[in-house]
Amino acid sequence: MRGEKNVRVALAVAGAALSAAAARWLWCVRPHLVRTAGGPALVYTTRDDAGERVRVLRTGGVYQSATYLGARRMEPVFAYYRAFGRLFELRPDARRVLAVGGGGFAFPKLVAAGHPGVRTDVVEIDPAVIDAARRWFFLDEAVALAREGGGELRVICDDGRAFLEAGAGPYDAVVLDAFVGAEPVRALATAEALRAVRRSLAPGGVCLANVVSRDGGADVSFLRSVVATALTVFSHVEVAPATDEEHAGEDNYLVAASDGELGLTDAIPFDADFLGEVLLDD
Repeated sequence: MRGEKNVRVALAVAGAALSAAAARWLWCVRPHLVRTAGGPALVYTTRDDAGERVRVLRTGGVYQSATYLGARRMEPVFAYYRAFGRLFELRPDARRVLAVGGGGFAFPKLVAAGHPGVRTDVVEIDPAVIDAARRWFFLDEAVALAREGGGELRVICDDGRAFLEAGAGPYDAVVLDAFVGAEPVRALATAEALRAVRRSLAPGGVCLANVVSRDGGADVSFLRSVVATALTVFSHVEVAPATDEEHAGEDNYLVAASDGELGLTDAIPFDADFLGEVLLDD
């Protein structure tokens, strides 16, 4: 009975925090409560606007990850995960990839299904999140799929910043997507962290980061700071939209950084006036 009460309380809190976009979705399956290091999380199945069944992982009032069920279970639901897949436009020959932040492992699943022969290391700090991905988000199937394709999907339970500082790599790409609820992990966005990313990259490698706005898209101050910080470390930085109008209440942006040329076709132009405060370790 106590567990059922906790589920009802967590569901009530999460429901109160639904964004305008998410509020259009209907609850259709009783949620599972997962106790993560970042607080209670909910895993439940709902339907999107097209009637497609979608299982979501929700923490801190926001969707952390999602998966389709059935035949589309390896396809990413959210636009920013599809944007991460543009890595293979920028570096078609990428064969070693590091993803910092696992969640529901949507991007690693995309790689396993669509890019045979790629080795993806995924660093996730929370064992409860990894367990949830294995139970509800088809992680083990993706591991097997990567192996069948001649690649590998390796799950590492560790702190992402510590893993980078320990001398990981070299990787052709490092993908940063670590959040605690709606809050980005600042320790992975500072100049010191990005220098560790750069040391982990092979020559010409690329760093990709998911950056989210605030106040319904009105506040992009964190994006401005991330871009300014990346420019202190990398020679080339570009920003592209990765917003999901159906599933998100905020705007997502793909930030790409490299010492080699990039060339995102839909890159948003910016000048020195756009740049924010450089982020440094405290």
